[in-house]
Amino acid sequence: LILLFYLVFYGFLAGLFALTMWVLLQSVDPHVPKYQDRLRTPGMMIRPRTETLDVSFNVSAAETWLPYVRLLHEFLEPYNDSVQAARNAACPPGRYHEQPDEGVPNVPKRACRFPRSALGPCAGLGPPDTAFGYAAGQPCVLLKLNRVINYFPGENKSINVVCAAKREEEAARLGPMAFYPPNGSIDLMYFPYYGKRAHVNYTQPVVAVQFLNATGGEEHHVECHLNAAGLRAPDERDKFAGRVAFRLRVNRD
Repeated sequence: LILLFYLVFYGFLAGLFALTMWVLLQSVDPHVPKYQDRLRTPGMMIRPRTETLDVSFNVSAAETWLPYVRLLHEFLEPYNDSVQAARNAACPPGRYHEQPDEGVPNVPKRACRFPRSALGPCAGLGPPDTAFGYAAGQPCVLLKLNRVINYFPGENKSINVVCAAKREEEAARLGPMAFYPPNGSIDLMYFPYYGKRAHVNYTQPVVAVQFLNATGGEEHHVECHLNAAGLRAPDERDKFAGRVAFRLRVNRD
């Protein structure tokens, strides 16, 4: 009798749990997160990605920079021009690429092409340079924004990424930088993002910054941030909201 009681009791609990989960899942949209109120500004990260956000190498010791080169090639494989041409659409630049559902929920969305060649010398395509400038002591660092669903940056105005020495007195030693695409621009056509399920082939835009003459043997503190209208003021509690800081060291001995 006791065994029967526990069998019925635990069966009831299991059924109640299953019913609760079913009701909860009916309220969840598999395509769009229900709560996005804290995602006002996308985070920013660098590639090559390291645990400590350090890019440090010796030009004369290939084993110190080859891992960075491999990571960059792996990251950029989906950006190859042939892959982009096969998967994604040639979108009109300069405006948001909105794709309304038109009464049919979660219609698959077309993604806009971001060809690897747009990164110029930082594309790693060669010739002559397939090492992203590391072999010459002019390293490229790629900057990417994290994906945020239904994010419209810039209020219909152009946006770009800018970088500088974190401390003003270090600017001269960090030296000049080159950006690809030119001016570190991110075209509005890559927004909005509609989510992983609807936007299957979405390729997020990337900006490359190349350090042309960073003083060797010194640690440089670099900060890059998104420059766009409508961004909220920087918040020290969230240091990756629309910006990223990293350290660069180029040894030449």
